[in-house]
Amino acid sequence: MPPKKLKAADAGRLFINREASWLEFNRRVLALAQDAAVPLLERLKFLAITGSNLDEFCRVRLGSLRMMEREGRTASTDIAGMDVATQLALVRGGVAGMAADQYKCLHGLEKRLDAAGLHRLAAAAELPESACRHLRGRVEEEFLPVVTPAALDLDQPNENIMPLLDNLGLYVLVRFADSAPKRPRFAALLLRGIPRIVPLPDVVGSPREFMLAEDLVLRHLDAWFPGRAVADAGTFRITRNADLAVREDEAADLLSGMEEILASRQTSFIVRIEVGGTVSTESAELLARWLSVGPEDVYRPDGPLDLAAFRRLAAFPGFDHLLDKPWEPQPNPRIPKTGSMFDVAAAGDLLLVHPYESFDPVVRLLREAADDPGVLAIKQVLYRTSPDSQIVQALMRAADNGKAVTVLVELKARFDEERNIDWARKLELAGVQVVYGVKGYKTHAKACLVVRREERGIVRYLHLGTGNYNEATARLYSDLSLFTADPALGQDATAFFNTVCGLSSPVTLSKLAMAPLHLRGRLLAILDQAVEYAEAGGAATVTAKMNSLCDEPLIRRLYAASAAGVKIRLNIRGICCLRPGVRKISENIRVISIVDRFLEHARVLCLQTGAETRAWFSSADWMPRNLDRRIELLVPVEDPACRARLAGMLDACFRDNTHAWELGPDGGWRRLTPTGRKTPRGAQEELCQQARQAAARRRRSPVLFEPHLPVRK
Repeated sequence: MPPKKLKAADAGRLFINREASWLEFNRRVLALAQDAAVPLLERLKFLAITGSNLDEFCRVRLGSLRMMEREGRTASTDIAGMDVATQLALVRGGVAGMAADQYKCLHGLEKRLDAAGLHRLAAAAELPESACRHLRGRVEEEFLPVVTPAALDLDQPNENIMPLLDNLGLYVLVRFADSAPKRPRFAALLLRGIPRIVPLPDVVGSPREFMLAEDLVLRHLDAWFPGRAVADAGTFRITRNADLAVREDEAADLLSGMEEILASRQTSFIVRIEVGGTVSTESAELLARWLSVGPEDVYRPDGPLDLAAFRRLAAFPGFDHLLDKPWEPQPNPRIPKTGSMFDVAAAGDLLLVHPYESFDPVVRLLREAADDPGVLAIKQVLYRTSPDSQIVQALMRAADNGKAVTVLVELKARFDEERNIDWARKLELAGVQVVYGVKGYKTHAKACLVVRREERGIVRYLHLGTGNYNEATARLYSDLSLFTADPALGQDATAFFNTVCGLSSPVTLSKLAMAPLHLRGRLLAILDQAVEYAEAGGAATVTAKMNSLCDEPLIRRLYAASAAGVKIRLNIRGICCLRPGVRKISENIRVISIVDRFLEHARVLCLQTGAETRAWFSSADWMPRNLDRRIELLVPVEDPACRARLAGMLDACFRDNTHAWELGPDGGWRRLTPTGRKTPRGAQEELCQQARQAAARRRRSPVLFEPHLPVRK
């Protein structure tokens, strides 16, 4: 194992920079947009995802580095030993290179979409007179009343001059040819409240043509500025720093504090300006100077700004043949169509793998609990949930039915703060006891506890998972759900909720492990057990799946396990700061990443020592923020069938040779492909087939007619 203190050069050989690793992850997503084997509109969706990902990366990671630079903190805070200036140069170069590749991909996709009959018309496109009249009418009826121009005095480099520009808002910048004294030469139009994709049915001869909103506005600028000559015009967009946190020690009311943070994001310093190609160099330079942004943070993409918006094209009617055939979530064979979820959990632990299996049983448990007269209390953590959450509705109905309902709503869930504030207020009005999180920590655990009075006494039913209580993302994210009535887990869950919702001191849990108290220690202990078994001459294997790995103590322990002869298999979707395959350090470590139709989101750990297999799942990634600054849970999976299912799911990931990528010791990723006579295999498709086959066996099972028998009193 490497020594604890390393020089920067040595750290770079042993660890991969976090920002570089994230950029590589987004390139793996971009590779799906470039993959000719993927249906055309699915490729466009993946491209849009890379745009959304890059926006968030700039807001948070570039914002964090810029903030350190502004505060004079230049020393290395990076596991790989890079100082702030080096990381900033790496990130800026990576963002520019990523943008260039994104737009090259977009141009290729648009050529193929044209051939398939879906055509984007440019602002200057020549159209028949009837089409021009139609577009003019639409602009005057739908756009002109909504979009209001604002004068910009770019000749005065002071952003405090109103108006305040909207973060990530799409603007049209106009420079006028006339320059009367004391008259602003510039105006901006914020394209908000209007559709970005504007279909053109029955006008140009085909319902398969469309324009972007900005091109429609640029075509009709005279509607907003009659009589003024335009020198140049085009789009721009700003990205503000979002790496802001409430000072909880100074905030008397966390909800009000979070509302201030949301407002601060709209005024925080700018980390990136994107300028469309039709904006002149002079106008772009004046805009950047006015916003106090250096040329290194000004980007000139070769195409329409805000690639994330292109995801909406997937809903364009008549092009289903350019999309994947949907994989519908399947019912689990153990869950009857009717009957009680309490009976299901009481019969034994049940593990569901989403989205291959339906998330509906989770919603069903809450609905049933809300109306069941035997239910006394419900306790739940909500980190992210859907805008029209059925789960929140069930919790409010439970409170209305007189049950003791306690919900920890994490107001600090980044970019979901506003929605969570709204839900917190609605839950409070419904009579729910709401906790706004834990001071100094984010509560990221996924847990629901239902307390029910039965003939045998008080029974605690639990749902524990890796994903959010969000019905929408549950169809897109690969996650786990465990239903259990295990008394020991129920006691641990009670202690957990008392700790995070009250003022009780943390207690030692018998089965669960909780961050920031015990979770990293439990993981280290599991790795130590593998080392001890291997050093005693046994065969030990550690298999883990997570979103990110950048915790130095855990990486060092993985290196130690590798050196001791433990076989280590890691499936890491995104950031990985560990270098596999380094001689005498990580020769026994293999790292893969699966990027496919669904977002890999589950965190799983399996330890195999000889013939014995132990398994856990968790809400936590192996990152300092999760293990030190969040409330997380690690859950043991003790039921043999559930444990075997987890192990099988992990094995399927390591059989994937179509959507899996393997990390090399140089930090580069290569996509795996079937070699020789090997059959192409995708882990997600395999798990989907397993769920379908299990559901089909259930449908083929003979129907059992059970008569109601008289009860003798």
